[in-house]
Order: sequence, then C-alpha cells, then structure tokens
Amino acid sequence: MSYWMQREISLPAARRGFHLVTRPILEALPELREIEIGLLHVFIQHTSASLTINENADPDVRVDFETAMNHAVPESLAYVHTLEGPDDMPAHVKASMMGSSVSVPIKNGRLNVGTWQGIYLCEHRDRASSRNLVLTIQGQKA
Repeated sequence: MSYWMQREISLPAARRGFHLVTRPILEALPELREIEIGLLHVFIQHTSASLTINENADPDVRVDFETAMNHAVPESLAYVHTLEGPDDMPAHVKASMMGSSVSVPIKNGRLNVGTWQGIYLCEHRDRASSRNLVLTIQGQKA
C-alpha cells in the first residue's frame, strides 16, 4: 500500500554559510520510522538559499564550501539586480547552482545515506530570514 505525507517546517534564520539540517528534518518526521522503503523529498521555498547533501563530520567542509562558492560566484560582478543588496543576486545564482531540493532514499525507517552524509541548508545571504522547507515522504509502511 502506497503511503504519502507532507509537512512544512521553518528553520530559524542562520548566518551565511553551510548548515547541517538533517536533525531538525528527522525530528519533524516521526512517521519516517514506519516506512519500510521509500523516498524523502526536501524542497526549500526560497530563491536565495539552497539544499545539498555532503559530508556531515568535519566542519572544515562547510567552511570550504562557502569559500569555493564565493570564488565561483563573486559579489564583485556587475549585477543588474541589486535592489536587495550586493549579496542578493549572487545568492540567487548560488541557489540555482546548488539546487532547491534533495531526494533521499528511505530504508527500514531510516534515511539510507552514507556514513558521512548529511543534508545541508546552504544560506547564501548575509542577513537571511527563517527558511521554509517542504518535506514529502512517499513509500510503503512496514
């Protein structure tokens, strides 16, 4: 029997950078434990922040991500869209490059990720507000 559920959560405002958000996502989804096999889709409802999956152990990875993204998309380009400040258009470009969603397999009530993988909120603005995520589970209950 196919099972679907969807929930929206709000993450508190975070400083610019890469932040692990696996824990608050899992805390919002107690139903996940009942899923034998399925898929979790996480979508961010914003255009200046993004989501990705990467290493969750060494905090240096988060620092290096921010450094690399700032190098790839500098604020010093001659952007036309500047009404919301010099970090706004670069944030939109970074968000498009990184993506607005991630899909994670579910197996036996747990996210079926690698040992060192976690879900990141990639905050590309200097002064962001809270960020809203849409969490959708599709699967089969145990």
